[in-house]
Amino acid sequence: MKILVVGGGGREHALVWRLKQSPSEPEVICAPGNAGIAREVPCFDVAATDLESLAELARKQKVDLTVVGPEAPLCAGIVDLFQARGLKIFGPSKAAALLEGDKAFAKEIMSRHSIPTAGHRTFSELNAALIWARETVDYPLVVKAAGLAAGKGVVICRNPEEAEEAIRSMMEDQAFGSAGQRIVIEDFLVGEEASIIALTDGKTILVMESSQDHKRAFDGDEGPNTGGMGAYSPAPVVTEKLQSQIEREVLVPIVHALKHEGRPFSGVLYAGLMMTQKGPRVLEFNVRFGDPECEALMMRLRGDLAQALALCAEGRLDEADLSWSEEPAVTVVVAQEGYPGAVGSGRPIWGLDEVEESDDLRIFHAATRRQGSDWIASGGRVLAVTALGTDLAGARDKAYAAIDRLRFPGSFCRRDIGHRALGR
Repeated sequence: MKILVVGGGGREHALVWRLKQSPSEPEVICAPGNAGIAREVPCFDVAATDLESLAELARKQKVDLTVVGPEAPLCAGIVDLFQARGLKIFGPSKAAALLEGDKAFAKEIMSRHSIPTAGHRTFSELNAALIWARETVDYPLVVKAAGLAAGKGVVICRNPEEAEEAIRSMMEDQAFGSAGQRIVIEDFLVGEEASIIALTDGKTILVMESSQDHKRAFDGDEGPNTGGMGAYSPAPVVTEKLQSQIEREVLVPIVHALKHEGRPFSGVLYAGLMMTQKGPRVLEFNVRFGDPECEALMMRLRGDLAQALALCAEGRLDEADLSWSEEPAVTVVVAQEGYPGAVGSGRPIWGLDEVEESDDLRIFHAATRRQGSDWIASGGRVLAVTALGTDLAGARDKAYAAIDRLRFPGSFCRRDIGHRALGR
């Protein structure tokens, strides 16, 4: 089997690496990839959003299965295009991907089908949003861009002044482009977050191990929201009982809801949840693997991922069999100073070739390129250092030990990944 992985970040590097470990021994290629991925598989310079060129690449390369990493091509309809060309692809249709592409739509479908989530209001007009924010007394509250914002379009507001600033930033200043033309303002939920990621072909749901992301930029969950600064798996907050409840009250109902509304779902179903005193509540749905949760999950995954994704795309997920290492995994993201804001390109990274990788330690590249023999940073989140350990503390120590061997001027990482689990 020949597999094309679409994307060029840490998530895609982890998918490429794990797919290559599959017992079915698939041939793997990637587009566009990055310098780290290119060390492992052939990469083609085709953007993840250039759907026509990707379809032509898959045809010319005689690809048997395409696996899409990022949300943008899924929301743009890559699955519909490939299927129309007779090309097998893993992921949801454009209509089903609206579950992530439009937070207002996601809230509406959850409300219609009694899926537990925070109370909310949707606004498409600036003044109406500002008036509501000034008059409500329900602070803190959360302001979200309704469209795709690379995980950054969420602001927690403690008072009307902060809410007005967030609303104006999204709707007036277009901080997130067209993603902020509509916004969702929702109740602030108290509890601990967790990520539940599953494969589904619309009939069978195969729930993966739990994980927890760290969205804020700095230690102690301070600073702006990011695409994710680290993750670990499993997340102790998700007990076996809670896992069953989430499957029963969230995953099964949303799959049935999408089918009922003419948007049958196949692919990765990701539920970002808050574990509240009243039970799990959905913060958001995504339609692809989380990043950096994917890196931690791929370190723990056992079994034939290539076969599982192919079976899912064929509607035969009930035949798939995946298992998990008992050892926990920790992923720590190394980013450039200034992230999640604009960052430059060109800073050197020394020491990457000196870190000995193994089945227990991998450095997944998120934004790197080669300049001669040198490694160069080319984006905000640059590396996702991931380790397994006999316990969570051991895995975290192993990841940080690898980071400390790197010499990367102008970089930073959080030093408290896994603090909630370790605090238990």
